[in-house]
Amino acid sequence: MQKRIIKEISDFIFIEDELSEADIIFLPGGAHAEVPEKGAEVFSLGYAPIVMPAGKYGIKAGAFAGVQSKKDIYTGSYVTECDFYKDVLIKNGVPEEAIICEERSTFTKMNAVNSRKLTDKMGLDIKRAIICCKSFHARRCLMYYSYAYPDTEFMIAPIDVQGISKDTWHLKPLATKRVMSELRKAGGQLTDEVDEFLGHRERK
Repeated sequence: MQKRIIKEISDFIFIEDELSEADIIFLPGGAHAEVPEKGAEVFSLGYAPIVMPAGKYGIKAGAFAGVQSKKDIYTGSYVTECDFYKDVLIKNGVPEEAIICEERSTFTKMNAVNSRKLTDKMGLDIKRAIICCKSFHARRCLMYYSYAYPDTEFMIAPIDVQGISKDTWHLKPLATKRVMSELRKAGGQLTDEVDEFLGHRERK
């Protein structure tokens, strides 16, 4: 793969922002402990007063598939991704009262949409937010949450998981496959949303 293409894909998929004060920290669902650990770290630095983990379980699995990293540390009987993330957050110093769980969603877009429904129900005005997510998942997370919160300014605080990083993804076949899958999804699954953002949706 040409160096230019690798760089352009890397710059598009992998996002990392300088953090500043925000209203909330969003954690899109999953089964790797590194994501909520990153959320706890960001919380401990005082960037936001609330953490919202999201996720029931993967839509294809039909049940929580189990902890995928650091199983020796996080040993609970978790029913949902949000249960797991909440336990990780608490074990890493986040007070339970600072955690708001969204436990209905089964894929990333619904993480964002259901989080919006929940913050609206609670009367929370989210002007600025931080998303803690897997580094290779950053672009889609930003697109989905921006769709759900069009008036919110977002910052991405990524964490490398599964040995996939911006600098090395193209060197490992499984990592390359995962990143290219994210690239396809970013272009395909969000077509309607992007058209709506840009005002290109056809009038019927």
